[in-house]
Amino acid sequence: MSPQPSEAAGGNGGVALIFELGQEGRANRYLENAKPLETFLPPSLLRDDLPLPDNSELDVVRHYTQLSQRTFGIDLGFYPLGSCTMKYNPRVNDAVATRHEFADLHPYTPDELAQGALQVMYELERSLSSLFGMAAFSLNPSAGAHAELGALLIAKKFFKERGQTQRDKVIVPDTAHGTNPASAAMCGFKVISLPSDERGRVSVAEIGKVLGADTAVCMMTNPNTLGLFEDEIAEIAAAVHEAGGLMYYDGANANAIMGYARPGDMGFDLMHLNTHKTFTIPHGGGGAGHGPLGVAAHLVEYLPIPVVVREGSSFRLDFDRPKSIGPMRSFWSNFAHAARALAYLYANGEEGLKRVSQLAVLNANYLRVKVAEFLDTPYPENCRHEFVASAQRLRKEHGVRALDIAKALLDCGYMAPTIYFPLIVPECLMIEPTETESKETLDAFAQALQTIVERAASDPEALFAAPTTTVVGRVDETRAARRPDLRWRPATGQEEGSRPAPKK
Repeated sequence: MSPQPSEAAGGNGGVALIFELGQEGRANRYLENAKPLETFLPPSLLRDDLPLPDNSELDVVRHYTQLSQRTFGIDLGFYPLGSCTMKYNPRVNDAVATRHEFADLHPYTPDELAQGALQVMYELERSLSSLFGMAAFSLNPSAGAHAELGALLIAKKFFKERGQTQRDKVIVPDTAHGTNPASAAMCGFKVISLPSDERGRVSVAEIGKVLGADTAVCMMTNPNTLGLFEDEIAEIAAAVHEAGGLMYYDGANANAIMGYARPGDMGFDLMHLNTHKTFTIPHGGGGAGHGPLGVAAHLVEYLPIPVVVREGSSFRLDFDRPKSIGPMRSFWSNFAHAARALAYLYANGEEGLKRVSQLAVLNANYLRVKVAEFLDTPYPENCRHEFVASAQRLRKEHGVRALDIAKALLDCGYMAPTIYFPLIVPECLMIEPTETESKETLDAFAQALQTIVERAASDPEALFAAPTTTVVGRVDETRAARRPDLRWRPATGQEEGSRPAPKK
């Protein structure tokens, strides 16, 4: 049988690039030829070095369909990506978000003609404020890290207006997400790394050593990235406030406490949420993100603009906030995520959201106990939504690393968990099952992981070669990171050695 056009050329794991397909004149002429580009733009703005492919519609459809079949996603299998909460997104939320009344709304639509969309944003903001104990939220940031940046800009302006510009230190525990110190550095703060204790938590005594007149913000995740609840959080918040600083809550792990604990009640002044983690927004893919930014009452006036306000029975965007840090983005291109999140909140209700947290914690602890039978679990206590295991013993005895286990899981049909994070756990595997997975799925995953661990003792070479069933096999990750090939060159093809060779 002759190969399909998209299989006949190229070195991209057996699939040709769209640029390598087709021939001049092959594109469909189904519709009348369009006017030349010069009709719409002056020649000075047009490129003459962009060799766009000339393909038939059928070849294009087949090409991208084949590519879609070579990727992995939550619709295909278990995705235990620790600290990123890759859970199933109910299709009803997509149905709500893609209604034409929402999807076709123009960015410049005046407020009086966008009342439904503004009401969605207003009700989501009010719901999040109630659920997490904040005075108000802004839906302006594009993602969680973007909201972190906004929160630290708020803190910076807050202290500047109080004449406390000496407050230039941000305290970040060693169990924090990597975006925390990055966001602080981008805002011009100095980062103070705070070591966790033998229990994997931040202690009041330890944080007291670094608090002072230069303290601006303490950024914490609770539960932290080890999956452990910071049980001294109220005392920590009191100590930071006594020193004149602000508390920031990284809401990436809110999936574990939703409906049971509120960051505002713990003493946090600022926070963000990742709606793709907690409220079923699609995660990844390069599209728009959604990172609501919440604040306590004394920081509301600094929130990014515009803010949706209600006046009687109508809604409008309020730009008149003199102390605001300003807009963090233009338009609301991620509005569909707000619609999805609100649909999720209303579909679950108060008791349903508590059930989500219950199942997230139950699934994590069930899997933790099963995995502890064959892998070291450095913190053998009840976790929240995720837990960490360590392959350090396997590496010492058989040379098998966490990376090898992760690659072998791909051959078993599972996405690999997060590895080598947090950095305080050697050969770390960070596993989060989420509340949407069944017991049967968790049992099968645990059995696959146990089989891999047993193979590490009997046949470690097999793990060093994994994965062997995927489209692309084991690559030289250092070379791929330092010499990535991100560009197609029509004349010379790929430069020699610019990327690892595909698996045969």
